[in-house]
Amino acid sequence: MITVKTDFSSMIGPIKPMNSVGNGPFTKRAHTRSNTDLYAKAHFPMARTHDAAFFTAYGGEHSVDVSNIFPDFDADENDPASYDFWLTDEYMENILATGTKVFYRLGQKIEHESKRYGAIPPKDYAKWARICEHIIRHMNYGWADGHSYGIEYWEIWNEPDLHPQCWDGTDEEFFPLFDTAVRHLKKCFPELKIGGPAVTHLSENGYCRKLLDYMTRAKDDPTPIDFFSYHCYTTDPSMYSDTARRARELLDSYGYNGAELILNEWNYVRGWTGDDIVYSHLALRSLKGSAFIASSLIEAQKSPLDHFMYYEACQASTWNGLFDRTTAAPLKGYWSMICFDALKTLGREVKSGSDCPDIRALAALGEDGREAAIMITYYKDHDSIDGSGAEGETQRVRVEWDGFACDAGTDAEYLMLDGSRDLELTSFETFTGCRGGHILDLPLYSTALIKLKKA
Repeated sequence: MITVKTDFSSMIGPIKPMNSVGNGPFTKRAHTRSNTDLYAKAHFPMARTHDAAFFTAYGGEHSVDVSNIFPDFDADENDPASYDFWLTDEYMENILATGTKVFYRLGQKIEHESKRYGAIPPKDYAKWARICEHIIRHMNYGWADGHSYGIEYWEIWNEPDLHPQCWDGTDEEFFPLFDTAVRHLKKCFPELKIGGPAVTHLSENGYCRKLLDYMTRAKDDPTPIDFFSYHCYTTDPSMYSDTARRARELLDSYGYNGAELILNEWNYVRGWTGDDIVYSHLALRSLKGSAFIASSLIEAQKSPLDHFMYYEACQASTWNGLFDRTTAAPLKGYWSMICFDALKTLGREVKSGSDCPDIRALAALGEDGREAAIMITYYKDHDSIDGSGAEGETQRVRVEWDGFACDAGTDAEYLMLDGSRDLELTSFETFTGCRGGHILDLPLYSTALIKLKKA
């Protein structure tokens, strides 16, 4: 029997905002169905705006990207008439209306076509930085009939190491753009968080080190980033904690000890071509995808990451494992996000662990000490996407907890996310004393949430 243990008297730290996502809600436009209410109920901490320009519900080719907002690069960057903010403003307001904050990517969407139009080196790096400055001034400080959105995080570019789809130039051409933009924006807005560049993966001995070498070439004046961002797609959730530890060590070795670490694209990927990518897209929208999400959130919480952003929540995207593309109904992965949010709402992580690497656990305690929760999920990379054909893959798990004392007793609710239930109540018990325990039969890809409340 597998054992999961929790000690509610042993505090670890805050439950971090690991349940952020790529892109915002779909509002009703043309032939789309809105998922705004469901999106708001998930309490996603932040929405990253990369690739919004693919989707008409977000404003399509007239939104977010620098070249969409400032379409004529030869125009006067100081003239409000040179900018088109209309649909981007609508999109920002739709995100913020759900209670989710905006994580704004300054740059361009990925371009898979045979010719690049936006993912190319700007003609004038300093001017590009000034254009970004005016975008920020419009969003946060009222410039050009602007707003006070309070967007804190501003990311420079996306995947510049992916040639030519995201940067149709050399590495050596990108490094000065990043440096120029960061320095200019930090000088203009020292109160904001400026960073990037959202590299495709952590490459300690490749692109990342070359970039960091460039950023620190002047030892007394390094590029002043507030955060470093990167991506990771995998079938193994432990990759997220492993890469985060390596990334933290790499940044610290260059003196960026204070820079936040942000992994802002992640999802299940078995392979990028042929049958593998088809399988991946099917899996990430399935019960298997929900267990992958739950396991990844737990790994991220127990890592050095400061933010973790699932790619993605866009209802129309093949990478969306949260909302049905046709009905906008919640998929199984949505409930894994809801499960994590229950712990984040409580606020404080406590010591928890499992003696089986495929069974992951996370526990949290409320600020007043009267409520607590334990999240447990079972994931491994089996070929099945719904758990069928995985006979013998149900694990019996003994869940033990300590340090949650109440003389009047403790109520325990057991909720299950599996093939037939969407985080539904399955049983209820009352305990006395500070210890408790329960036996769970946990099928492959299932996730359990135990809610404790002092009577």
